[in-house]
Amino acid sequence: MERFAFLSAEQVKAVQTQFGTPVFVYDQQTLEEQARQALAFPNAFGLRVRYAMKACPNTALVRLLNQQGLHLDVSSGYEAQRVLRAGVPAEHLQLTAQELPADLGELVERGVRFNACSLHQLRTFGQLFPGRQLGIRVNPGLGSGHNNRTNVGGPSSSFGIWHEYLDQALALQQEYSLQLTRLHSHIGSGSDPQIWQRCARLTLSIAARLPQVQTVNLGGGFKVGRLPGETSTDLQAAGRPIAEEFRKFHQEHGRQLELEIEPGTFFSANAGALVCTIIDVVDTGAKGYAFIKVDAGMTEVLRPSLYGAQHPMVVVPACSAPRGQREYLVVGHCCESGDVLTPEPGNPEGLRTRLLAEAHIGDALVIGGSGAYCAGMAAKNYNSFPEAPEVLLDKTGQFHLIRRRQTLDQVLANEAIPEFLKA
Repeated sequence: MERFAFLSAEQVKAVQTQFGTPVFVYDQQTLEEQARQALAFPNAFGLRVRYAMKACPNTALVRLLNQQGLHLDVSSGYEAQRVLRAGVPAEHLQLTAQELPADLGELVERGVRFNACSLHQLRTFGQLFPGRQLGIRVNPGLGSGHNNRTNVGGPSSSFGIWHEYLDQALALQQEYSLQLTRLHSHIGSGSDPQIWQRCARLTLSIAARLPQVQTVNLGGGFKVGRLPGETSTDLQAAGRPIAEEFRKFHQEHGRQLELEIEPGTFFSANAGALVCTIIDVVDTGAKGYAFIKVDAGMTEVLRPSLYGAQHPMVVVPACSAPRGQREYLVVGHCCESGDVLTPEPGNPEGLRTRLLAEAHIGDALVIGGSGAYCAGMAAKNYNSFPEAPEVLLDKTGQFHLIRRRQTLDQVLANEAIPEFLKA
């Protein structure tokens, strides 16, 4: 049976009563500890750590991590504006986006750093800002990740300028007198230090052809084990060979390059949990399955349906009477056959039961590892379910509401009925 991460059974019941369910809970202490570990990443000539805010974009978490010394990686103009509204200095932001924002000019003028992710983006920036500094994201030809959906490098990925097209990028640099002072690459998620070292070598070989580059960003994607036995990236083990590659580059090329990394999952995954209520317990006979139905699902945690991702789960009984254990499939509240929270690992089409405490209607169920790519990446408002609230547990044990539960009026706010349907 799974265990709690940072919440006690008493705290789970208190959250269930005070805020209702489903509700996300984040832990300040875990967030700050992860920040300290990342800021100690080995480096040769300086380090900047960015938080990839897409992992969990809540304003309170963004401010907390920025106050710990992290800068921000943003993936859209909307994310950039969201961070600026949170009070983060513009110069702490780096924008690396698939879609060029309409307000790119405003963001750059305010001090946001921009990475061009394609030849089109590089040309557009050059037309807007000839002679200015920027970074470029290059696909070095190597990828990593537990499946294709978490692999953002190599020939199957659209992210960044393919490394064989670097000459075209250099031609655009010359045409618009641009200064390519930053180089960005990202291979995906993984924990193998040898792959990270190889990625560093490939990226530094590209930096050698860009004499103005002062900073090399190797992206994020440091794997975090959500379940017992899953491997997490050892940042010290991953960082030491990377630092050595930067020292070799200095010896060969005379440049001391600053290193940037931009984890997201590493900071927030295990700092978050989703507290749900068990709304039904059903079965499909002796040869079938026993099911726990909860008042959450793909509307809060999409990763199992999308990736076959695994999350720890704990049943918290409403009463203290002793109970046995049973194998269950846990499913969500959506009218959707794919709303399964216990899929087969890596296979969203498969099923895998979990050994949990015997479940009764009204018990709480806690889904751990829900701090990254859950609240910010869910099938929100499917079946018209409102967006779940978010709560921050501070280091004194107090809970703070950092996002209110969405109302039905808010769900409907942007809909309009044409005149011919009003009769």
